[in-house]
This record gives sequence, C-alpha cells and structure tokens, in this order.
Amino acid sequence: MILRLSLAAMGGVLVANPVAAQSATDFRNFPVSGNAPQVCAVQAPRLAAGAQINFRGLSGNTLQIDRLVDPTTLATSAASADIQFDAVCNFPHRIRVESQNNGLWQTVERSAQTPDGFAYAVPYRATLTWGEVTGQLDADAKVRRISEQRINVDQATAGAIIMRVVIEAGSSNTTNNAPLIAGFYGDTLRLFVEPR
Repeated sequence: MILRLSLAAMGGVLVANPVAAQSATDFRNFPVSGNAPQVCAVQAPRLAAGAQINFRGLSGNTLQIDRLVDPTTLATSAASADIQFDAVCNFPHRIRVESQNNGLWQTVERSAQTPDGFAYAVPYRATLTWGEVTGQLDADAKVRRISEQRINVDQATAGAIIMRVVIEAGSSNTTNNAPLIAGFYGDTLRLFVEPR
C-alpha cells in the first residue's frame, strides 16, 4: 500500500502582498509504504454449543467419547461433535485435515489374532466448513496409516473453521454392528492452515 502525503512548506520572508505569499508555497510528495505479510492465525478449539452427542466434552485439545460401545451389543455407539476454531487468513491458502491412524485404533498394541466376528478399529468422518468451502475426511479404519484431505481456499477468509466429527452407530473396520474388542481407542486429528 502506498500513501502519498503532500506537505506545504512556507519559505522566504512574510510579505503583505497575498500574491507574493502564494508564490512562496512549495509542494513535496513523500511516499509512505507498508507491507501486510501473508498470515494465518488459528485459535484454540472449542465445542459448538448444543452440537454434541455422546461426547463428554473438550479438555484442552482432547475430545473424549462418553460411551464408545452400546452396553448390550458391544457394537459402536453413535457419536458426533462440532468443534470450532476462530481463524483468519489474509491470502488464498489451503486447509489440510489429517488423521494419524485413519480411524480410532487401540492405543496399546493388540494381540496378533483378533477373534472372528469382532472389530478392532472404528471409522469416523470429519467434515470441515471454512468460509465458502467444505471438505470431508473419511477415516475408514481399513488400514492403520496417515490419511488426509486437502482443501484449497481461493480467497482471504475470517471467521470460524467448523469441524464436525461423526461416528456412525455400529460402524467398524470389519462388518456393521460387530462387537468391539475391549481396550482404549484413539486417533490424532490434525488441522493445518497453510500456503498452497
């Protein structure tokens, strides 16, 4: 941005004649410039009010599922939550959503042999809305690996990034409504706002 200032300087001797005073006026242009660097800033996550099912809440950066399995069938219980991040990005950019495990997997090593008919990982979906764009990461829990989705944003954007995490009732990495092997399950879901 360039802002031009015009400064008037009076020089010479004060003269009673108004015409002579006008001829002593001199104008100079002084360019003033500045730079707004390309910056994205994302605040800490918070739960959207009234938009959670079967989640205890958000503790720091950890989202805790209240009841992972149905107590009568031991199949996965439905759960969903909307997480918001206040953000601003002053240039076209990209959002990248990454699942470290491609689903909820046991956090400690499981036995090499899983009994027939049981599940040992839970798929979920993370839908992202940011300004005018939306995208979705399907962590299908078929293979334990990093899974990611990249979303290009063609303009500067400010407001709330909304990430909706959904676990469908009965979903598993084997068959629908399969009982889940006992254990602690988890994944790390990361959100990046970055240059393209």
